[in-house]
Amino acid sequence: MSTEVALLWIGDREPPAWTGGQIFRADASPAAVAECVARELPGASAGAWLFWASALGPPDAERVAEALTRPGDLWHAGLRLGTSGLPAAIDHVAPTWMLNRDPDPAVEATSWRVSLDACLVRSEVLRRMGSVRPEFRTLAGAALEFGHRCVTAGVLTRHLGWLAGGHPRPAAAEIPLEDELRFLYYRFGKPWSRWGAFRSVLTGGRPLAKTRAALGRITREPRPSPPPPFRAALPSAAAGNSKRSEAVTVLIPTVDRYPYLRKLLDQLRRQTTMPLEIVIVDQTPADRRSPELAAEFPNLPLRVFHLDRAGQCSSRNAGIDASRGDFLLFLDDDDDEVPDDLIEKHLAALERFGNEVSCGVADEDGAGPLPAAFRLTRASDVFPTNNSLIRKSALAGSGLFDLAYDRGARADADLGMRLYLAGNLMVLNSEIRVLHRHAPSGGLRTHGARVITYASSRKRLSHRHLPATTQIYLAKRYFSERQVREMLWLAALGTLSVRGGPLRKAAKAGLALLLLPSSLWTLKRRERLAVAMLAQYPQIPRYSAEGRSARAV
Repeated sequence: MSTEVALLWIGDREPPAWTGGQIFRADASPAAVAECVARELPGASAGAWLFWASALGPPDAERVAEALTRPGDLWHAGLRLGTSGLPAAIDHVAPTWMLNRDPDPAVEATSWRVSLDACLVRSEVLRRMGSVRPEFRTLAGAALEFGHRCVTAGVLTRHLGWLAGGHPRPAAAEIPLEDELRFLYYRFGKPWSRWGAFRSVLTGGRPLAKTRAALGRITREPRPSPPPPFRAALPSAAAGNSKRSEAVTVLIPTVDRYPYLRKLLDQLRRQTTMPLEIVIVDQTPADRRSPELAAEFPNLPLRVFHLDRAGQCSSRNAGIDASRGDFLLFLDDDDDEVPDDLIEKHLAALERFGNEVSCGVADEDGAGPLPAAFRLTRASDVFPTNNSLIRKSALAGSGLFDLAYDRGARADADLGMRLYLAGNLMVLNSEIRVLHRHAPSGGLRTHGARVITYASSRKRLSHRHLPATTQIYLAKRYFSERQVREMLWLAALGTLSVRGGPLRKAAKAGLALLLLPSSLWTLKRRERLAVAMLAQYPQIPRYSAEGRSARAV
């Protein structure tokens, strides 16, 4: 192999011959592995490290070399080796997080559920992220914390089940209570570790006294500082590529937002990489349509289609069917400020990471700074249809938009979930930004959706941000009943939260407690509606390059 790979042999058997680089040995304990890495990493010349359990027998050098050719920074066979769904306590704090839904172990996909029994990692990852924490009791628990630490800091972690060879799939790893709670404390902090412990006792049958004692021991220890972002800001798209011809279709559905749409189209004239076409699917009622729209932008490759029935999924599906590009750039009609190099940056990201989906970020007008997770480059757990570029071929494995969300929220999350589960590498790049206005009318607001947003609920005392019926439908499609239940409890808990001083927070909590019976009733009603939806949906059209769903103008 061209890259030198150090072998860290874990266990009490004699290590095999290994021609890839140096061989190190460690007992199968977090402390022993952490001590070995700390001792040997500074002087090692290897570009990558292979952690390998002696129980698996000698590693296959050809498989290791093949893994290094795949996109990513860390590759492992954890899901195949029993880490699926672990640690169970994460379901109490992030139950319906996209990356908490494991892909099929046979699929090459993003996964943070690392096992050090078979794990290949670039040396730079160990230098910047650190190794496993020696405080854990089990190597399985320490590896899971390491994987979560890496993926949330921007390390691209990929599951390659074949890396472990043809060994029979073992039983699920066992994580002791102390390691579960330590994972929550290290990764989410003291308040969330307490909440997780409370829910573990209440719903998981954990003994109260034992849980309380373990939590007390753990939270008295200092919590490790989070690592810095793995990647610094990516460089701007290279100058001189503005004449590059790329087969990009820009897809923009619109409903009654011509002033916003015209401003967006005006900015698209200045792209350094011009698209092959801009497909607009106009669902504005016929008596309010603007038939002269295309004529106003003669220097843009504009194609306008009309649909008589408004729907965000049906309109995007129609636009995809009509598109001629090899790439699709999804934008919203109220994206207010689009940088001149938006398309160029997305294409450069695909080239750099070898990913199928490039997700940008959207600064929300009036919402304040983006959360920390959206200010770095990392494996994406979102698919924002107001700023994402996708290789159209990726849709062959996922299908198009589910019509269940035609007039409801979370259509983007559903397609993003299917793209992720199909194995597509999705990378969120914080340097690819647009300004999103949240227009007061049109779009989903036409159907009464997105009237109350997460941001508005954190600013206004009277706003309660509860999951929409379609969001609960999404959760029931991909997560267990236990995870959905935890999501609903967290939603009810979230109604108590507001930004501001102590008096404002106390007022919000008091009002939310007063309205708690109403919130619980609303959640229960929406859950019943979501269950009813499952009898009719999903309705997911297959990707077809030949399909045509809308009438061109």
